[in-house]
Amino acid sequence: MATRRIFGMVLAGGEGKRLMPLTEDRAKPAVPFGGSYRLIDFALSNLINSGVRRIVVLTQYKSHSLDRHISQTWRMSPLLGSYVASVPAQQRLGKRWFSGSADAILQSMNLLSDETPDIVLVVGADHVYRMDFDQMIEAHIASGKGVTVAAIRQPMSLANQFGVIEVDEQDATKIAAFKEKPNDPRGLPDSPNEVLASMGNYVFTAQALIDAIEHDGKLDDSSHDMGGDIIPYMVGREDAGVYDFTFNEIPGATSRDKSYWRDVGTIDSYFEAHMDLISVMPIFNLYNNEWPIFTQQINLPPAKFVHDGEGNQGRTTDSIVSLGTVVSGGIVERSVLSPWVKINSNALVTDSVLLDGVVIGRNATVRRAILDKSVVVADGASIGVDSKRDLDRGFTVTESGITVVGKGVLVTP
Repeated sequence: MATRRIFGMVLAGGEGKRLMPLTEDRAKPAVPFGGSYRLIDFALSNLINSGVRRIVVLTQYKSHSLDRHISQTWRMSPLLGSYVASVPAQQRLGKRWFSGSADAILQSMNLLSDETPDIVLVVGADHVYRMDFDQMIEAHIASGKGVTVAAIRQPMSLANQFGVIEVDEQDATKIAAFKEKPNDPRGLPDSPNEVLASMGNYVFTAQALIDAIEHDGKLDDSSHDMGGDIIPYMVGREDAGVYDFTFNEIPGATSRDKSYWRDVGTIDSYFEAHMDLISVMPIFNLYNNEWPIFTQQINLPPAKFVHDGEGNQGRTTDSIVSLGTVVSGGIVERSVLSPWVKINSNALVTDSVLLDGVVIGRNATVRRAILDKSVVVADGASIGVDSKRDLDRGFTVTESGITVVGKGVLVTP
């Protein structure tokens, strides 16, 4: 019996404007997350754990750090034809960049002709979740549809934040309508107060994808977006099914983190996703070794917690601390520390995310903040204590009060 040829395409070309300043110098999928990871590691880990071994990552904006991470981390054995390859915008159809996610695939159609897959998995690169795509592929094949859209149940009150799927009244696996951020959504037949929100992951029969992408490429009034144009087109042809993420079973998952999915497209959601990691019983469990999240393994020394010269004990509570970090006489609470972070005497860091190489000086205070790589908070300085002062200093402050400091900034008292 012939084995089905599965091909993975990861859409990683978005700008990520809502994550500024974290995306000022890097692509959104390359943004660090959870201490040691990059956002793209979650999509790639799910594909690899699901048995997908031929994967391309379509990149465009500020892609250097993303390309480097993929080339250094995601090196597959070529013995059986396995690979993860970063593919930049190549302008194969003229002197223009990708105008949307569907156009990214149109301009990369050579990848499909080279691989000649039976099934194409198209996934986003900037969500935090675990998912067994093999189960979704089996459901797709059983449906006989051209495309199957992964969807997660959300409260009806959040419907205006997502692309919402309305299912057929007679067949709950068939999409009857696809509405972008509706104000008057229709509840699910088995749960009237919930809707199915698109997760941005799709399984296509290869020829159905090719036909839809080529059709869309000829339309002058299309935005050439997968969710905004391709899926509604397939729904109109009654050729689109839905896969309810609730039924996806992950080895090692608990009732607490089952069906976890977080879109980290804004500063607030990025911050909240980090806070999901650090409780005693985390909402998203990084420590499930039956479905591991892979990333680059860097040769770093262990983390260290020591007294300072005045006898103050360095300590952390309810936090993630990465390799190479030193807490010397400071206090860290409910925070995520990335590699090579240094916390000095009498410093206080609470409810914060510190990326690689951040240094917190003596007697400094950091509260509800995200500090990008190589930020230095000078002795006695503070971040997140006075929102107005943070704004006056040019830092980003969200409506919920999270302060963000861009890469390499020196914060003075």
